[in-house]
Amino acid sequence: MTSRVDPDLEKILPLLPLQDAATLTPERARGELVALAESRKDVPLPELATAKDITVDGAAGPIAARLFSTGRTPAPTIVYFHGGGWVAGDLFTHERQARTLALEAEAVVVSVDYRRPPETPFPGAFEDCLAATKWAAANIGKLGGDPARLAVAGDSAGGNLAAAVAQASCKGGPRLAAQLLIYPAVDLAGNYGSAAENVKFPSRQDNAEGYFLTGDAMRWFAGQYLPRPKDGEDPRASPLRSADLAGSPRAVITTAEFDPLRDEGEAYAGALKTAGVEVAYFREAGMVHGYFGMGAASPAADAARRRATAAFKAMLG
Repeated sequence: MTSRVDPDLEKILPLLPLQDAATLTPERARGELVALAESRKDVPLPELATAKDITVDGAAGPIAARLFSTGRTPAPTIVYFHGGGWVAGDLFTHERQARTLALEAEAVVVSVDYRRPPETPFPGAFEDCLAATKWAAANIGKLGGDPARLAVAGDSAGGNLAAAVAQASCKGGPRLAAQLLIYPAVDLAGNYGSAAENVKFPSRQDNAEGYFLTGDAMRWFAGQYLPRPKDGEDPRASPLRSADLAGSPRAVITTAEFDPLRDEGEAYAGALKTAGVEVAYFREAGMVHGYFGMGAASPAADAARRRATAAFKAMLG
């Protein structure tokens, strides 16, 4: 059963970036997300005891990260991977989300500046995120974290990376307590351009236009990340394609009603449940992709974000 787009979100849809996917370039996508974050600078950032730039291990050497903490120790430690279609997004564009997660989950958050395509295609971003998670596990005492409560989280492309890291951690460590997947992309087979693959997820067609993230934009982003389409069959790119999800960390998964990624996120929640994994799933009515960053414009979006964050905090004990 469908509803209408939240009226407050409907007002801002024409103002959101990444319009006209046919003319997208990496520079334009990155610049528009930075401009969007700049436009919200008058909304105060959540205040925390610690907010500082650090360096963590990447797959090919040190990479930048940002550490946020409420000062309570020992605390859950969340390694956070930003969205932006793998190509765009950075520590600045997603600072508000990382800070908010640290505050509401009463956690240490390490936000990771993974290498991006097209300069570094798949599996570079995944490998950086896995290396950063291992670094967090090895340094968790210095971070003020609880070794038993290490988790990963991410939104959109970052949700893809978090899901892939959670799967990899089942095989080679570190042990994770939970994962938070915010409207994740979890099946890139066909790079969102295959009719045979897209028909499996009706939201790709139903929500292809008019709700911020478009089907055309997803095809462009996936093509940048996976220049070799066959890589879409790899579970590191498409976590839903994993042959064995048993033993995966407990998960909070949230999707938006008016989002082309809705149905694959819902399918992943179902697949995890079938594998015996504890899952808290939220399909948020009236929401669009990106609603986690739209709380200042929409009380409904703010409430939806808080539901997922509260469930994640509870899951982390």
